[in-house]
Amino acid sequence: MNEKKLLSGLRIVDLSRVMSGPYCTALLADLGAEVIKIETPVSGDDSRHFGPFVDSESVYFSLLNRNKKSVTLNLKDARAREMLHALVETADAVVENFRPGVAARLGVGYDDLKARNPGLVYLSISGFGQSGDFRGRPAYDLIIQAMSGLMSTTGRPDQEPTCVGDSVADLVTGLFGAWSLMAALFARERDGQGRQIDLSMFDAMLALQITSASRLFATDVAPQRVGNRHPVTSPVDCFEASDGWAVIVVSNDGFFRRFAPLIGKPEWVDDPRFATNAARARHEPELKAAITAWSRARTVDEVVQACLEADIPAGPVWDLKQAHAEAARQGRGLVVPAGAARAWPFVLQPAVFGGAPDAAAATTADPALGQHTEAVLQELGVAPGQIDGLRAEGVL
Repeated sequence: MNEKKLLSGLRIVDLSRVMSGPYCTALLADLGAEVIKIETPVSGDDSRHFGPFVDSESVYFSLLNRNKKSVTLNLKDARAREMLHALVETADAVVENFRPGVAARLGVGYDDLKARNPGLVYLSISGFGQSGDFRGRPAYDLIIQAMSGLMSTTGRPDQEPTCVGDSVADLVTGLFGAWSLMAALFARERDGQGRQIDLSMFDAMLALQITSASRLFATDVAPQRVGNRHPVTSPVDCFEASDGWAVIVVSNDGFFRRFAPLIGKPEWVDDPRFATNAARARHEPELKAAITAWSRARTVDEVVQACLEADIPAGPVWDLKQAHAEAARQGRGLVVPAGAARAWPFVLQPAVFGGAPDAAAATTADPALGQHTEAVLQELGVAPGQIDGLRAEGVL
């Protein structure tokens, strides 16, 4: 099945910028939706200017804006807003991630646009939502990780709170955005109703933390940092080998009965200190010391292989370059090499809709700023001569 055809015929007007909104619409563009990205004239999306750069092009921007069309409109100008309104009449959905209240002040809020298109699905992404005391606060990924509790549970107990290595709050919100937008469009097929979706990065991160929330709800005590070990199950942790690190997951008593002899402790199978998970958690320091003594005498490959041969889940700790190389070696088609469309590799969506991944989803490079302005506006009935005049006046 050609993944690029799944959402063929769906038109999305994308008013978002930087990461959460663009990631949401990139996922939909990969699957064939026509995404028309509205950018500020001259400067465009801020992320066009974010490094790293290859041949003066932002790799960051490219990964978030593949397969889209770029139209430049100065939304502070009434003529540009009218063109946007006309474009929205032809669209199925709008995605925006302005700070709450800004879209309405620009005349492109939900009420403004649903008047032109009552069936419109309008996704509003913000840091803290369209209501509540924090609605007007600026929000970035690090702030959301900090305030949502994620940083308080990430890192080692004797060190400072730590953020996750990637912009997980932005990305998870983008995922929730794509899911909720498609749910609203599916509902519209049944009831014919458009609707606004209020999606908060803060809310998205709270919803993501299931393990930590289960501990909070059970004990009414805020979970604390425990490093790489699992907060409840033991031994589940990262262990040092002679040439790197490996993770081992002994998630139940059956696994432990196979694992204890493996590390030279067969007597621990019947030792009440280690016979159950609850007991192992209470004696975790002694348990970890024994496992570490065993793992340090072996390479990462030897540790992992020994565990796998005993049917105990384990894996190496790879850096991202190693992970990408292994993904390419596996031959699943997830990583597309650099080619004519872009000078760097590309990672496809992980969902495979029958057959094999559709590499064509990565062949359309991100658009140059304003690349599609003339084509889109001519479709709306704006004459080429008018476009030149509007561009000269800073409207486009």
